[in-house]
Amino acid sequence: MIQAFIFDMDGVIVDSNPLHRVVWTEFNSQHGITTTDAMFERMYGKRTDAVIQDFFGDDLTPDDVFRLGAEKEALYREMMRPQLEISLVQGVREFMEAHQAIPMAVATNAEPANLDFVLDEAGLGKYIRFKTNGYEVALPKPAPDIYLKAAAGLGVEPKSCVVFEDSHSGVAAALAAGMKVVGITTTHEDLPGVSIRIPNFTDPALAAWLTTLS
Repeated sequence: MIQAFIFDMDGVIVDSNPLHRVVWTEFNSQHGITTTDAMFERMYGKRTDAVIQDFFGDDLTPDDVFRLGAEKEALYREMMRPQLEISLVQGVREFMEAHQAIPMAVATNAEPANLDFVLDEAGLGKYIRFKTNGYEVALPKPAPDIYLKAAAGLGVEPKSCVVFEDSHSGVAAALAAGMKVVGITTTHEDLPGVSIRIPNFTDPALAAWLTTLS
């Protein structure tokens, strides 16, 4: 029986990866780095500090990593603010509204400031009883830590949670936590291990699948 829904953010609540690609391209260019498709593939589902180290090299100091990451994410929020509403994954607001009696959490590898920005600016925070990010756990996704923390924060057993994910590392993390996973195909069509794949929250297949768990 479902006791909780846990959402990733980028690619699940907001279809932000297209803008993240634009921002990374612009930001990297400012620092003399040419961004490739292979670099984009490596960034999905990762924490910003890990992406910075990947793109800029391992010889950066921790202060450099923090400063560059903060600059990049500030640019992202500036560019996302005027288009946030139209960038929400279709049906996510309505889904949260319809299921608000079920405890919900957000568990994302994204920057804490980005998490607060999306929930506050989009007015979705009222549906979320617990939120956590990859900087609050020992290991970020694909380790299960963040999803186990979210379940504990909601006071439910991991096996009773349904996770909504779009990235390979996120799916791996949720499965490792012993949770069922709904794949949102905003980022990848191929999401091994998920129970069901849907393009967004308006897909009638989602409601039909959820009834099988009650």
